[in-house]
Amino acid sequence: MKPLPGPEESSPSRRRKHWLRRTLRLSQKEAVASATMTATGDNFFNAFAVYLNATSAQMGLLTAVPQLFGALFQLASVWICSYISRRHLIVVAACLQALVVAGIGSLAISQAPNAIYWLIGLAVLYFSLHNSIQPQWRAWMGSIVPGRRRGAFFAARTRLTMIASLLIFIGGGALLTASTGIGATWLGFAVLFIAAGCGRAMSGYYLWRMHDPDPAPDAGAPGNLGRSFAQLRQSLHDQTFRHYSIFVAGMQGMVAISAPFFAVYMLRDLQFTYLEYSLNIIASIATQFLCLRFWGRFSDRFGNRLVMLTTSWMIPVLPLLWLVSPNYLYLLGVQVVSGIAWSGFSLSTANYLYDIRPHKTDFAIYAATQSCLSAGAVFVGALAGGFIASVAPGLLQLVDVGELMLSPLYVVFITTAVLRMAVTVWFVPRAVEPRVRRRPQMLQVIYRVARLNAVSGVVLDWLTVTRKKSGETDRMPGRH
Repeated sequence: MKPLPGPEESSPSRRRKHWLRRTLRLSQKEAVASATMTATGDNFFNAFAVYLNATSAQMGLLTAVPQLFGALFQLASVWICSYISRRHLIVVAACLQALVVAGIGSLAISQAPNAIYWLIGLAVLYFSLHNSIQPQWRAWMGSIVPGRRRGAFFAARTRLTMIASLLIFIGGGALLTASTGIGATWLGFAVLFIAAGCGRAMSGYYLWRMHDPDPAPDAGAPGNLGRSFAQLRQSLHDQTFRHYSIFVAGMQGMVAISAPFFAVYMLRDLQFTYLEYSLNIIASIATQFLCLRFWGRFSDRFGNRLVMLTTSWMIPVLPLLWLVSPNYLYLLGVQVVSGIAWSGFSLSTANYLYDIRPHKTDFAIYAATQSCLSAGAVFVGALAGGFIASVAPGLLQLVDVGELMLSPLYVVFITTAVLRMAVTVWFVPRAVEPRVRRRPQMLQVIYRVARLNAVSGVVLDWLTVTRKKSGETDRMPGRH
């Protein structure tokens, strides 16, 4: 008689369940820990630069250079992971990020005369490390989270991230306001950034304890990188995709003209407290998050093209609304309108990209192409914005309309509005209605908020959660 299977024969399955449960729990804790850094990095860098008395040109550099390097390092991470495992890359990059953010806190303590240039350099490292992590993290999570649990898991993780981020915004604003009240703003920034660095260090610890079922380096990565660049070039030959990419990149570039200067306007010109500044940011980000589901259902019913064009007409108007009144409650309302527009734009452009890509091609490559073009446009736009803000005071004196404008930055806001409108007008006749292929319904796609920004919208990662058919493997994130 054949003996019954012993406990040792089922141990691999039990071990897998054990490390899977443990890794998913650690990932949820890591979401809260890393939120202390991401919430600080994207929305308090500009406030810190204002405190350091950065010039308009330096504010432009703070937006332009880090974004460009970040996009390049997102592609470079593919090559790096041909030599080291993705888990090691992620953990090392996370720990280095912790040191970078803590280093920014040390700038507040030292109050060095050239601190703004150190801030720009550290911001370059921050975004380069952040973008190196993102594609590998998506691949890692996609390989361990079961398809049937992916929706619930990432929905819960996103909720934790949002709650932690909003608390950081409020707590950071209150801390800075209190420290300013005692004449020690530098102390508030130091505590804020050092605490963010500690949060990222804890995040790295949780990442190190998580299990990676595929720890070996990807030996085929060098060849994959070459094929990826070939597909990058080939993708731009498609007219519909080319028009779409120029439109999205152009819009992001025109937005970058003014993006660094809303913090300057609120903190320097309107004399908002840091708490008021933080609440203004929260009004936009919370609205974006809450409206994603509405826009998803709307686009499923009426199409992504309609949502994209509708919000594209709204976005040029947003900076002009800041010219109407400096009233704090009014500007909170402006941020709510901004959140509605940007959530629809972010979601519809992501879905539209899926619909227009050629069938059976790597979605991640098309997304990377668009991201690189946008990074280049943001680089140019932010530098142009710095130049416009620098010459705006002299220009207003020359044309003798200075008394009609509360701030010289109104020139920047008007310029970005006109150029955003020009991009929209150019794209409207070229926005084709794509032939929508069968794709996951909105409720079957998890949109993870990767980054939060009050002015230029949320940055989304998305993972399919469709159930696999018999004989198929779960779909990987970024490949639909």
